[in-house]
Amino acid sequence: MGSAGDDPNNADGRAGLPQLRVDELLDEVQTRLDAARSTRDRVRRLLEAVLSVGRELDLEQVLRRITEAAAALVDARYAALGVIDPDGRQLSQFLTAGVSEEEIRAIGPFPSGHGILGELIRHPEPLRLPKISAHPSSYGFPPNHPPMGTFLGVPIRVRDQVFGNLYLTEKRGGAEFDAEDESVLSTLALAAGVAIDNARLYEETRRRERWLRMNGEITSSLLSGSSRAEVIGQIAAGAKEVLGAALAVVSVPLPDTGNLAVELALGANAEAHRGVVLPVEGTLRGEALSTGAPVSSTDVAADPRIEHGREQFPGLGPAVAVPIGTGPALRGVLLLVREAGEPVFTDEEIQPLQGFAGQAAVAMELAERRDDAEQITLLEDRDRIARDLHDLAIQRLFSTGMTLQSAERLVRHPEASERVLRAIGDLDETIKIIRTTIFGLRSRDSGGGQNLRARAVRTAGEAVPALGFSPSLRMEGLLDTQVPHEVAEHALAVLAEGLANVARHARADRAEATLAVREGFLTVTVTDDGVGTPPEGRRSGLRNLAERAQQLGGKLELTTPEGGGTTLVWRVPTESRAS
Repeated sequence: MGSAGDDPNNADGRAGLPQLRVDELLDEVQTRLDAARSTRDRVRRLLEAVLSVGRELDLEQVLRRITEAAAALVDARYAALGVIDPDGRQLSQFLTAGVSEEEIRAIGPFPSGHGILGELIRHPEPLRLPKISAHPSSYGFPPNHPPMGTFLGVPIRVRDQVFGNLYLTEKRGGAEFDAEDESVLSTLALAAGVAIDNARLYEETRRRERWLRMNGEITSSLLSGSSRAEVIGQIAAGAKEVLGAALAVVSVPLPDTGNLAVELALGANAEAHRGVVLPVEGTLRGEALSTGAPVSSTDVAADPRIEHGREQFPGLGPAVAVPIGTGPALRGVLLLVREAGEPVFTDEEIQPLQGFAGQAAVAMELAERRDDAEQITLLEDRDRIARDLHDLAIQRLFSTGMTLQSAERLVRHPEASERVLRAIGDLDETIKIIRTTIFGLRSRDSGGGQNLRARAVRTAGEAVPALGFSPSLRMEGLLDTQVPHEVAEHALAVLAEGLANVARHARADRAEATLAVREGFLTVTVTDDGVGTPPEGRRSGLRNLAERAQQLGGKLELTTPEGGGTTLVWRVPTESRAS
């Protein structure tokens, strides 16, 4: 018997074993080659993404490129980058990839950092989940939100500080995110931190250049003798431009009233802010004035300190109020507001803004001193003119009149005598006019009262306790120069009575008052959103207002708009035309 090793039937079996091993080895080599090729391709794509992100210097574009590159690298259907606000508790900015504009509008406001997103804010470490809904911090998605299952999130650090987080969901093909995806995304996050830091440094450098240029322009304006209003407007416009704000508002304190009045407004819905009076206590701008330090808000639409006139900020979000000046030299408050969804104001932005606001205080001080000097010069000129009129013109006219009176006795012709007497009467009338002019010049020189604008602001402020809110006040035209004293006194009485009627009868939440001079007429308008005019109410007060208008040759109108409330319009000529 031969042994099994001599069996010719086993020859094929022995020959087949090496062949099988070779095929397995070839398959394994091919698999490893495919893996190496895949790894090489992924590394190349990662390097391309890093280079692409690093080429950008605009921060917004950097963030968008990071979001898009993250989705491509780990083959995710959806990606988002959330920027954490300075206090480190919620998201201040949210960029997405893979979601259309229509879907974003249907979903509603961007998340602020709750649920799984908040988990990464509280614990800035990579997080992988096979199913989002299985995590204890998950509480579902808002209506119209696309379904999402798998999740991968990593933090982005800039100089050892967590700047934000990358969120990836729905790996294509139904697979889960693995450790390699996490490693690739973490590597991208490191490169993103460097790119973000570079973009921020570049942006800060450009901002400093703009501040320097703006400071130079304002200094030039001050030295060239620009008015206070021009310099304040230039400062507000400069701050608005440098910090990318949609609205800039300058408010100044009203003496002895505890209120602030808007002196200047530029940008979005600026008309709604001009002339508005608001209380210092309980408001964002009032807090900045009281503390002498900047006060910021992440969203004016939800901030209780903006409850006075919140409807004046449609479509706006982050805000900062900076005091103008320091200590006892506080001159007012500069408010800047960005559009909703824009980043909040950072400390790096607010610090140079404080210095800029300090320059605004110097500008206001210098302009006021210049105005005082001009006022003194004007008063001295008036006093000189009054003396000259009294000592020269009147004396010469009086002397001429005496001469004519003496000559009249020598005139025998009746018609000539009548003309001489008429000339003497005209001289007497001229002397009376000049004396009245002298009195007017010297009464203005005494400076006893405030102008109409200032007194109107005070009148509106005095109505706040009765109303329970600050009325909006707007003033248009040359109120202080074109409105005579008599008409101004009537107008102030109408304004006070109109606001008092709103407080007593309207049960309103809002009131607006306007004083405007146009085409030789002064118009006082008071509008509220209350219950309208009851048939039996407000009659005695309205009768008095109507009589005031008739005395001056004007009229009073009272209407009820379709939307409710009452509109009072008191219109009189700027020169009294009483019958």
